[in-house]
Amino acid sequence: MPRITIDPATADRFDDAQHALSGGGDGHGCQCQWWTITNAEFNRTTLDERRGLLRDEMAAALPPALIAYVDGEAAGWVRVGPRTRQVRLARTRNFAASEEDWDDADVWAVTCFVVRKEHRNRGLTAKLLDAAIDHARAGGARVVEAYPSDPNAGKRIPVNDLYRGVLSTFEAAGFREVARPRPGLAIVSLELRSRV
Repeated sequence: MPRITIDPATADRFDDAQHALSGGGDGHGCQCQWWTITNAEFNRTTLDERRGLLRDEMAAALPPALIAYVDGEAAGWVRVGPRTRQVRLARTRNFAASEEDWDDADVWAVTCFVVRKEHRNRGLTAKLLDAAIDHARAGGARVVEAYPSDPNAGKRIPVNDLYRGVLSTFEAAGFREVARPRPGLAIVSLELRSRV
């Protein structure tokens, strides 16, 4: 049985983040910056600039993500943090049906999963989500929101488009569906504490 640990994506783990993000899909090119800047800004940045943005985020007091390790090797990644720091979410028409105020820093979002190809189909995404929930709770989040794909909605979804996670994984973790902007896209929410 492999040993799985999950740790915050802090500055000293930058090389591990690069390894986790480079194992398949768009993680390497995106550097998990898709949700943090506008579309125009994303299109203007180079890979090196996006890598620099990620390095800066990882050096900040609040890590932007968690890294999963399998037997000591960086194997997966999940972005989780205050939704206000992921500016593109509020600009995405499909997410307008959120029940939460876009300016509420107590609402956190889980927006991106990357699992290296050799570690897929082992439940690592579910473990990353569980750790993300715990991380959000420890960080003072009131609600965690996410925008998973639903492959059971009838239309085949390419693997690279599953980076937001799969609806069934969130449902198994206790999230409730709050909106369905498109047949294959859900908005889900998990309340961690009551509004003060």
